[in-house]
Amino acid sequence: MTGQPHRSIRSYVLRQGRTTAAQSRARERLAPVYGIPFAPVPLDLERAFGRAGPKVLEIGFGMGETTAAIAAAHPEIDYLGIEVHSPGVGSLLNRIEALRLANVRVIQHDAVEVLEHMIAPEALDGVHLFFPDPWPKKRHHKRRLVQAPFVRLLASRMKRGAYVHAATDWEDYAHQILAALAGEPALENTAAGFAPRPDSRPQTKFERRGVGLGHRVWDVVFRRR
Repeated sequence: MTGQPHRSIRSYVLRQGRTTAAQSRARERLAPVYGIPFAPVPLDLERAFGRAGPKVLEIGFGMGETTAAIAAAHPEIDYLGIEVHSPGVGSLLNRIEALRLANVRVIQHDAVEVLEHMIAPEALDGVHLFFPDPWPKKRHHKRRLVQAPFVRLLASRMKRGAYVHAATDWEDYAHQILAALAGEPALENTAAGFAPRPDSRPQTKFERRGVGLGHRVWDVVFRRR
């Protein structure tokens, strides 16, 4: 493949966060049902979900609150969530079971490698990238996920007319994301700059708390030409 980002710099660090007993049990019991192991071969999305229909990728779903809410509101759409941290994976698996969500699958692996090896060109109807790690220190900005090589790879996996929706509460990263997406010829902005928050993106507890403290959130929504 061509145009793939070089992986010498990771956009995440595997932190030793506390995994609860419930999250550990969920990974052991539910990952075989709703999880998809990483493999360096293209994934048959229709087979993974057992049906045809729109497929949306969520990169870095955190604890899965937003993923589960969106999937519950749109049972006609299938959602593939990627996350590297075990507590979040366990949390989302528990939500999937509690809400009886048949339209969510989970991969615990690096998102770039999943895009490179498991997602076929023009396979996705949408991409969600909500609150990626901002790496706030300037010397760490090179670790930020949304940069030109990543955007090029992402666009190649999107169908014509598919959307990518990013959101962040870090202003300088918001401008970087906007510039990176605008710099990709295969994508076009759906707004004149930043977009209003779509109703389809629920506010998380973290976001509501931040907004209450006067913090701002920037949404960026582009479509594949």
